[in-house]
Amino acid sequence: MVCVRSFCAIHPRKDMVQAISALPYDVMNTEEARAMVEGRPWSFLRISRPEVEFNPSHDPTADDVYARSRENLQKFLREGVMEEDLTPQIYIYRQIMGDHVQTGVVACAHIDDYIQNRIKKHEFTRKDKEDDRTRHVRETGAHTGPVFLAYRDDNDIQKLMDDDTLATPLFDFTTEDGIRHIVWRSLMPSAYEKAFEHIDACYIADGHHRAASAVRAGAEKRAEAKDPSADAPYCHFLAVFFPASSLKIMPYNRVLKDDKNRSTEQILHELENVGKLEKTTLKSPQNPGTYAIYIDKQWYLLTIDPASIDTTDPVASLDVDILQKRVLAPIFGIQDPRTDKRIDFVGGIRGTQELERRVDSGEMRLAVSMYPTQIHQIFDVSDQGGVMPPKSTWFEPKLRSGLFVHRLD
Repeated sequence: MVCVRSFCAIHPRKDMVQAISALPYDVMNTEEARAMVEGRPWSFLRISRPEVEFNPSHDPTADDVYARSRENLQKFLREGVMEEDLTPQIYIYRQIMGDHVQTGVVACAHIDDYIQNRIKKHEFTRKDKEDDRTRHVRETGAHTGPVFLAYRDDNDIQKLMDDDTLATPLFDFTTEDGIRHIVWRSLMPSAYEKAFEHIDACYIADGHHRAASAVRAGAEKRAEAKDPSADAPYCHFLAVFFPASSLKIMPYNRVLKDDKNRSTEQILHELENVGKLEKTTLKSPQNPGTYAIYIDKQWYLLTIDPASIDTTDPVASLDVDILQKRVLAPIFGIQDPRTDKRIDFVGGIRGTQELERRVDSGEMRLAVSMYPTQIHQIFDVSDQGGVMPPKSTWFEPKLRSGLFVHRLD
């Protein structure tokens, strides 16, 4: 069973939700975050990315930066632009992007479900990023961004959401990227807590660092407590739980440099040794085991022999893993895509035109348009305790920050 709990949320005042809500802290760099808060005194980035209020030369890990995050959260509450529930609640959060609709349950997950692998992972975390977010959680005394969790569809939970979304929403607004966000309060929070007892496991879709940091901060506070309780707020962390069938995974594409200064013909010849290579008008592959390659203003379709793919291995059968082992490492010498400067990653939301732009500009030598990883592949890898290669998935739309905050105390 998975533990799901209602909580007293800190959330925007209804007329301030648009001014406060922001993209997650980890989808932009500092310069982009500074631009986003320009002219927006109540942007939630002032809490999730407090370094935007300091000089660019200021150390983003300095004590006063983390202190500013806490001060700004207190300021938002003091000025009344954010409010705190007096009784524990569960919320329903719907996002509409074009014709795609996803609806999830906003509640708290338990750190022990993460520790005991009922909340399953498929990525490694980086210590520096985990340290930063753990300190941010401890300094603010709150979880300021939800973890994006998925679960196998359940009819009882779906019925509860269907009933709750018939009511008048608490929030209904459209962000600058054209995505509509709708939030309802649940009529019966305890019904969700009971329904999730029948869910065996949840899976981190997005937010591995947020989850690891929240769990670490909670475990630290539990260890420090004189009378620790399994139901203490610090033992829970903020999450949105989505049924798997509602989620949209976009490709995470690659752009590459070639430090060997090979001709286009030489590179194509090496790719022909990997699989069938042919010119195409397609810019996105239509099937797994295929890759659209852009080089010298021409698209090619690279098809891997299905017989050469070990479908019994959930990691080795991933398109991203096949690409790494058969193309990136042997042809381009990229052994660690996390650190190698010859590769960059482009989220599918930016489209294939961004791939063409970066190659045509001369910045990159070629681009690889990927077939998106499927949700069942994430579940399969996680269930077997595997780890997916970096940048395997791009979930869209992103959860907005600032709509819900969970206090540790």
